[in-house]
Amino acid sequence: MNTLQALIKRNTKLFFKDKGMFFSSLITPAILLSLYALFLSKVYRDSFTSTLPTGISFTDQLLNGLVSSQLISSLLAVSCVTVAFCSNMLMVQDKANSTIKDLTIAPVKASVLAMSYYLAAFISTLIVCYTAVGLCLIYAASTGWYMSVTDVLLLLLDTFLLAMFGTALSSIVHFFLHSQGQISAVGTIISAGYGFICGAYMPISQFSEGIQKVISFLPGTYGTSLMRNHAMRGVYEEMALQGIPTDVIDQMKNAVDCNVYFFDKLVPIETMYLILLSTIGLLIVIYIFMHYVKSKKAG
Repeated sequence: MNTLQALIKRNTKLFFKDKGMFFSSLITPAILLSLYALFLSKVYRDSFTSTLPTGISFTDQLLNGLVSSQLISSLLAVSCVTVAFCSNMLMVQDKANSTIKDLTIAPVKASVLAMSYYLAAFISTLIVCYTAVGLCLIYAASTGWYMSVTDVLLLLLDTFLLAMFGTALSSIVHFFLHSQGQISAVGTIISAGYGFICGAYMPISQFSEGIQKVISFLPGTYGTSLMRNHAMRGVYEEMALQGIPTDVIDQMKNAVDCNVYFFDKLVPIETMYLILLSTIGLLIVIYIFMHYVKSKKAG
């Protein structure tokens, strides 16, 4: 346990000492929030108003709350994974500069070494992502606040789980990387593509039926939906209080992926959590097993 703690402390310190890794991880959510607010907010607003039935309208405050809650759920769903790929670069850097040889020569179990990288990257990712949550909540409060204390706590839980998922996924991917150039290439691909396949940039409902079915197998889809449900629950509740028909609210939930379907069957929130937790556990087991096999071959 002391060895694990020492390695986690070492990896975490190196991450925060590396200004390039730290600031690139920290600034990404802030840049995304700015870009979302400047460019996507109007798109979301027009999308909501264009789908409303004749005779139904929102107050500006409610519409702003609806847009901002979708924006922050999109940003957090993406950031938890992309930041994890940045904070987990140390594992590849240790291989690139041969530091890993010194660590493997020491009497350290492969599972301990693997978990030290994972937990250090997770801690760093969580710090950055919780900072992003704070920025998002400030933005929501300035535009239209409808979240309860429970909603905020559940949003923090979703961020925690998605950070675990992102760290586990990046750990497996980074296991196969050995150079800075490979890190940059993978980081670019993840940053550009993950937001689309998890439904953050574009709702899954807007994809073709075939792509929707494929995306329904991806665990990140359910992480995004959890973020949506907890960020937007208060807005939907206020809509109901203002007399918006239930079927209209359900249509909006379908449109922004609060309701996710697996082959035409609605997936309950409890099942979304089960899928996410099961995936996290499976990815961590695979990651540790990969390190174990590698150490056996090296031995």
